[in-house]
Amino acid sequence: MVTLKTILCPTDLSEGSAEALRYALALAHTYNAKLYLCHSADSSTVADKSLATVTPDNLQGLFTNLIVKHLGQVDFASVNWEGLLIEGSIDPAESIACAAAERGVDLIVMRSRRRPHRAALLGSTAEAVCRIAPCPVLVTHQHEREWVGLTTGAINLKRVLVAYDFSDDAERALSFGLSLAQEYQADLHLLHVVPKPTQDGPEIAWGSASIEGIYHQATRRLQKAVMGEAQLWCKVKHAVRWGRPYQEVLAYAKEEEIDLICIGASGKNFSIEALFGSNADRVLRQAPCPVLVAHPLKPKCVAGQYSDLFEREVSRQVS
Repeated sequence: MVTLKTILCPTDLSEGSAEALRYALALAHTYNAKLYLCHSADSSTVADKSLATVTPDNLQGLFTNLIVKHLGQVDFASVNWEGLLIEGSIDPAESIACAAAERGVDLIVMRSRRRPHRAALLGSTAEAVCRIAPCPVLVTHQHEREWVGLTTGAINLKRVLVAYDFSDDAERALSFGLSLAQEYQADLHLLHVVPKPTQDGPEIAWGSASIEGIYHQATRRLQKAVMGEAQLWCKVKHAVRWGRPYQEVLAYAKEEEIDLICIGASGKNFSIEALFGSNADRVLRQAPCPVLVAHPLKPKCVAGQYSDLFEREVSRQVS
């Protein structure tokens, strides 16, 4: 099972970006994890231009206000947190990934601004972080199915979907999905999508016997993916569908009112070179709920890898 000891929450100090902090605080409380709040001093990344001159001194107060907004003064003292100000000219996604790697972070929690369709190919900072992160990334967005209380911060996670393609990345997604389902007594849904045969493929690929065999084989493999004892503490549902993976994942999430989608990060379809985006990119942009992109944990970044990155610790509150 997954254990979260450290969580990193990047913020540009905007109201929308701060919403991710609600999830980070709730998970940090559940797992008794240390929380890092991270802000880049690059003015181009600051949503509110009046905050473009952020300093270590005033950032401590800004971070404190964000935490108090979600927890209140009474619970603030119980939070084990540390604030980071990143100064330099490197790409924000790289600075977030490096800050996470240097501290051995177990999970990054951040907000995504969904771009208009015309700008979709440019991606977002959240998508870029998901490509290069040294650990799993939980991405939230506006107008989604919420499972952390807006005022109470209580977690009400009922249905977790794991997009499962039998790869190592899918195994990591399943580990997170199982851990969260166990922690919050949620239902676990495993979905495998079988691409439809192309029309110019062998005629036998369209045969009913062949299709039925592929379906049953995938179903049997799904049933073996989750250990039997898991059934004691969560309900597991298996589903196999035909079609485009991202379309079927999104459709299933809407139909079943899924609260969280867990999906593998890498593989041949998850690449910045993919002109029209990967399956993971498209799920991130269109999902009706938060998405967890499961990365393998990577070693700390090499000293001096980002020579123009300078970090300052701005605050610390230890319970």
